[in-house]
Amino acid sequence: MDLSRNQSLGEIAADAALERRDFLVKSAEQLRRFLDANAERIEDAGGLVLIDEEPDYLAVAPDGTFRSRTRYQDDSGEWVSETEVIESAAELVELYNPAEVFAAFAEAARAAAGLGEEPTAADELMEAAGIAPDETVAEEGYAVAADEGTYAAAADAWAAKHAEEEPPADAEEAASRLYDLALTFQERSQEAEARLVEQFEGSARPLAARLGDLMIIDDDDERLTLTGEGRLIAEVVPEDEEDRWRRLDSAAELVEFYDPTDVFGDVADALADAFPTVIGENDDEGDGDDRSPDA
Repeated sequence: MDLSRNQSLGEIAADAALERRDFLVKSAEQLRRFLDANAERIEDAGGLVLIDEEPDYLAVAPDGTFRSRTRYQDDSGEWVSETEVIESAAELVELYNPAEVFAAFAEAARAAAGLGEEPTAADELMEAAGIAPDETVAEEGYAVAADEGTYAAAADAWAAKHAEEEPPADAEEAASRLYDLALTFQERSQEAEARLVEQFEGSARPLAARLGDLMIIDDDDERLTLTGEGRLIAEVVPEDEEDRWRRLDSAAELVEFYDPTDVFGDVADALADAFPTVIGENDDEGDGDDRSPDA
């Protein structure tokens, strides 16, 4: 085997593991800040059920801890339920996509507040920051804010606007405020995920050039490739579009369907499967998250 090629693969695998750890640390810190900022609102609302779709269930308790429940069939065919208490943001982001957690907060708060089916807070948040909703430019095949600090500015503007407000009068008002903030952090989380993917692609480019295209996932409804240019390109069949493939050419499109944590782990796994000798002393770095990228 070409030793230089083998070394390049090992460097990609190590880089993916490092990016995964960095992503988890940053995501946990972002979620912790969100929970700290909304501790009183969550308590006033009496907690929120974030996910209630069989077999998954996730709720945040009034004290800010989470309850996760899964159901599965044991060897005898009986259904078994397991409930787990998740006490920290760091534990939660190991199990759930942070962007989906923020989206779940927004949806749960919206439902608790009796708001309409379609969220409308995002444009209001942008306007609060002095930015028109259509003030965007095309970049890398997707729309991004003209100022890269748009969503951070929107969050700061939201905080400034509500800093002097009286405590919520009831659970409905608390839920309404929490809904607005969850949407803000969902946007920021998705932006952060896209930037992380782009950073990985930049680091992987000189290494991937030695390898050519590498198929990471090849299933009936999804294909994920690390190209020789270092880009992560995917094709998926969305659940609401039967038999119609959608190509994901940009990082922003990719994070709509994939958790970067899982993507980096899948890249490392694909390299280890294709070239077992790339696994060295740190062969267990990526352990602990063996879910599929769309889990």
